[in-house]
Amino acid sequence: MPNQSRKHALREFLTTGQITAIGEPEWQAALRALAPISESYLRALLRETGLPFAQPHAGIRQKSFADLERDLRAMLAIYVDAMRAGDRQRARYCRRQVIAAKDRARFVARNPKTSPEKKAQKEEMVGWMLVWLENPEVFPAWVGIRKRYCSSTDST
Repeated sequence: MPNQSRKHALREFLTTGQITAIGEPEWQAALRALAPISESYLRALLRETGLPFAQPHAGIRQKSFADLERDLRAMLAIYVDAMRAGDRQRARYCRRQVIAAKDRARFVARNPKTSPEKKAQKEEMVGWMLVWLENPEVFPAWVGIRKRYCSSTDST
């Protein structure tokens, strides 16, 4: 199915289902309705709609440190709930989202065409995600301290 057809199919899916927000059931239904489609492409298409989009399927945005922090904190809440409930599959899914975001940031940071400012930003973001991955529950305290003492993380 060509990209334009997927966009059209998504619009049709959202309209037919009268969907006003993306949660677990809507995410799974969209994956089935638009199959085969990658999660990253579906996520991008759904973000374009402007509909509210719940974690863990919304992924980790990296346009700014504020976006990154907000998404990592939201992912942490889902991760902690999953671990407490013994839902290891959901917890692993949360980790995979953070790992994928870290890999994207690292890719941008290593691209020779990336500006020095953007490179520094993405390297810092990689560090944030590594802290989250190493010990997710420490992340909120760590990021608070990091923001207080590091000017490069000012809500850019």
